[in-house]
Amino acid sequence: MTRAVIAEDEPLLADALRAELASAWPDLAIVAQVGDGASALHAARTLQPDILFLDIRMPGLSGLEAAQALVEDWDLAAPPPLVVFVTAYDAHAVQAFELAAIDYLLKPVTAERLGQTVQRARQALAARGPDSLAALAARLGPLLGQLEPRTEAAPLRHLQAGVGTQVRLIPIDAVCYLQATDKYVNVVTAEGEVLLRSSLASLMPRLDATRFVRVHRSTVVNLDEVAAAERDEAGRTWLRLRSRPERLAVSRIYAERFKAM
Repeated sequence: MTRAVIAEDEPLLADALRAELASAWPDLAIVAQVGDGASALHAARTLQPDILFLDIRMPGLSGLEAAQALVEDWDLAAPPPLVVFVTAYDAHAVQAFELAAIDYLLKPVTAERLGQTVQRARQALAARGPDSLAALAARLGPLLGQLEPRTEAAPLRHLQAGVGTQVRLIPIDAVCYLQATDKYVNVVTAEGEVLLRSSLASLMPRLDATRFVRVHRSTVVNLDEVAAAERDEAGRTWLRLRSRPERLAVSRIYAERFKAM
């Protein structure tokens, strides 16, 4: 029997989708119904369903972020779940979502449209193989790049970090990489590390997109500091830096950025 998880923060809409699925796909078992992205991710990891119905906008992790984390953390031998995005976005935005999933559903979900999704899902499940994770990563990467927040304002030239009773000004050119740690951002330079009372999401719009790129959902690297990209025996990509001894892991989603030209 095919198994599914529904992630939708509006209970009435979740119940409606579940009822429609019961009619359109009688042999589909809903093994979990959750209301936020973190719970959807936990359910996917622990229950290993065949398909996820992910609302785009949910408290905490969005559906997109949950799908991103799923790709980055999925190390099991079993293929990852198929993803269907459920969204209230307009048709223009939906064109982008369709690139990253086997299908998308616009709210409110209609029986006719759900029938098309069920047909697509059945076909995708029949064709699913060991390369399913790589395929999902390849589709999700360009979408996340399109949705990366940017602004027309001048890029940041300095970061301000409180160190004891001082406020340190860190030139943006000196930053090797930024790494999210709970409610802080770890700013790493050749000389050391400083915690910034900010979030990676709030910094991204003010960073020069030609120099600072995301390589993991929690890591943004300064391309000027990348000496080489290396692959290990498991096929994972790592970045060797010019000014730091550690290597940075590149998630499957962003590995395409570091393939040979």
